[in-house]
Amino acid sequence: MPEIAIEAKGLTKKYGDMFAIRDIDLELNQGDLFGFIGPNGAGKTTTMRILAGIFPPTLGRARIAGFDTLEQPMEARSRLGYFPENAPHYPDVAVEPYLQFVARLKGFDRSERRRQIAQVIESCGLAQVTRRLVGKLSKGYRQRVGLAQSLLGNPEVLILDEPTVGLDPEQVAEIRSLIAGFRGERTILLSSHILSEVSLLCEQVIVIHRGRVLATDSPGHLADALGSSLRVRLRVEAPREEVIACLRTIPGVVYADKDPRDLAVRLEARSDDVLREVARAIQERRWLLLEMNREALSLEEIFLSLVRRQPAGEEGTAPGGAA
Repeated sequence: MPEIAIEAKGLTKKYGDMFAIRDIDLELNQGDLFGFIGPNGAGKTTTMRILAGIFPPTLGRARIAGFDTLEQPMEARSRLGYFPENAPHYPDVAVEPYLQFVARLKGFDRSERRRQIAQVIESCGLAQVTRRLVGKLSKGYRQRVGLAQSLLGNPEVLILDEPTVGLDPEQVAEIRSLIAGFRGERTILLSSHILSEVSLLCEQVIVIHRGRVLATDSPGHLADALGSSLRVRLRVEAPREEVIACLRTIPGVVYADKDPRDLAVRLEARSDDVLREVARAIQERRWLLLEMNREALSLEEIFLSLVRRQPAGEEGTAPGGAA
């Protein structure tokens, strides 16, 4: 059995009569990379701050690498690297002195500081900017500095809150590649409201909405559990309008229309039997079937489907105020 690196039981945080999060249960195995997804205000940042020991929960408990964040805070924090949504830095300090300052705060002696700093500078690609002021760096490099400080101490667990927010596409790709390189070495909880980013990095996702966890699983398993329609891309050697009109007459075809990307047709069907009827109808009309490929349900579609299945927000739960 793999060891549990991040564990939460019944985590709840209230501000007055409002719930930021309620009854959060998590179990993240050692070495896993989990995506933590939800809209702004869903409770992602609140949950991560509690796990990082920034503030205590109103109810519930959390453990990092087996250590209780309330009863054993120093042991838990020493095994965790935390990257808040806004990367921490002092703009008037150069990169290497800033990392030396963080390493001193973490209690490393001089020789260990040198070793640790050299390691994170290499890991995060900061060798060319070590003498530059952090405030003069591009946003992408400032994010790298934020990641570097979270890696000091070689923590078993990384909690990364929106590490690519505000970056241009090239910088996003660089940070994404950097995080992907940590896969398997550390347990990573990565929050983002950009679902396509999570789908590229994470094999497991935690879906949170209105302060509650809706589901925890792989995107594929979630799609299967939702019982969604089969989505298919068709290319037929025939007038597209005639193909669409034909498909719409077949029982069990939920949707058929033009694919806006090219000359293909997108189709939703209730079962494989319906797809066989589709192929038979095309053959009967002596049309040539050039392509028939299934399309996976996107993470965006999975999230929206989960949210739509939820009842209206409960009284006392903050629908948009929880970070």
